[in-house]
Amino acid sequence: MSQSDNPTALNLPMVDPLPEDTQKYFDICMDKLGMVPNVLKAYAFDIDKLNAFTAMYNDLMLGDSNLSKLEREMIAVVVSSINKCFYCLVAHGAAVRQLSGDPKLGEMMVMNYRVAPLDARQRAMLDFAAKVTTASATVEEEDRDALRQVGFTDRDIFDIASVAGFFNMTNRVASAVAMKPNDEYHAQFR
Repeated sequence: MSQSDNPTALNLPMVDPLPEDTQKYFDICMDKLGMVPNVLKAYAFDIDKLNAFTAMYNDLMLGDSNLSKLEREMIAVVVSSINKCFYCLVAHGAAVRQLSGDPKLGEMMVMNYRVAPLDARQRAMLDFAAKVTTASATVEEEDRDALRQVGFTDRDIFDIASVAGFFNMTNRVASAVAMKPNDEYHAQFR
């Protein structure tokens, strides 16, 4: 892999050949997305790290939850916006555009979710995710109660906190290694 092909600024080539299960996963990405997200390529230098990353991502973003896929992507974008994570803003901004069918919403979420036309439930969820991102040690019972008042269960609150926490971690890794978003994301769903 040449330096320009690297998904990050680090010289950590993917395992070659990829294990059969990993290759199948990458093939599924190609079939469903038309690409293998660079975040997966970035982790593929160590299959155990890749598997840990994908297990957590798939559980939080695709697993059983009362939060919709769009809501989870909205959390990812708000956290990534606060953290200024270029990779995640591009990739998850595209997901918000796709899932909402609204390119303007995707752009508003990337720039400043507070200008987006959100309902009270979404606003409370994103305010909580923002607080978890900027000042998690200051979260108090009144913050959780604000979520309960708009219909979130305690399990939902755990899910919101977990998605926000995951993206706070991945944003920091992606920024630290200069992870590059796939070019395909930039034009999707506009």
